[in-house]
Amino acid sequence: MRNILLLVAVLLVATGCSSKKSSTDIESDMGLKDAPAWVNNGTNAVSNENGQLIHGVGSAPAMGDLSLQKSTADNRARAEVARIMSTFIDSTLADYSASNGEGFDMSVEKTIKSSTKAALSGAVIIGSWRDIDSGLVYSFAELNLNTLEASISNADKINQSFKQYTEKNLEANFERFTKENNE
Repeated sequence: MRNILLLVAVLLVATGCSSKKSSTDIESDMGLKDAPAWVNNGTNAVSNENGQLIHGVGSAPAMGDLSLQKSTADNRARAEVARIMSTFIDSTLADYSASNGEGFDMSVEKTIKSSTKAALSGAVIIGSWRDIDSGLVYSFAELNLNTLEASISNADKINQSFKQYTEKNLEANFERFTKENNE
């Protein structure tokens, strides 16, 4: 039952996660005793004194090989970052299109998504924790929004108008995105 609850929470929880102080204190709904706060809080986009960050939490069941188990949890944490990032990029593209009356052709949108994937390589595993009772290993990945911004700025095939929009609006869009996803 605990494993099912954990999987549902990791996939659906959008309540903020950080071992650092975030702009809001969020109550844990996982109830794992002795777990770090980031395990109980789950995956989310946060804005705090450390910047605008996307946090991903992943887990892996006991596998008999601790190295493989940790690697699986790390990959799942990165996948959570990718899921949040994808939603954020889709939202940014929609905002850009609405504000400029421009649509994107498939090649430009593909380039932006490719830049996003490149930025995801900047997601760093900053913590792991093993639940002794269940044997589950949890990993915590973090991506700073600056990595995405740099990746978009360096992309060759993205039109100049979108690059300028991103430079001007990315932080404000992220602030709005975090508020919408934390309500």
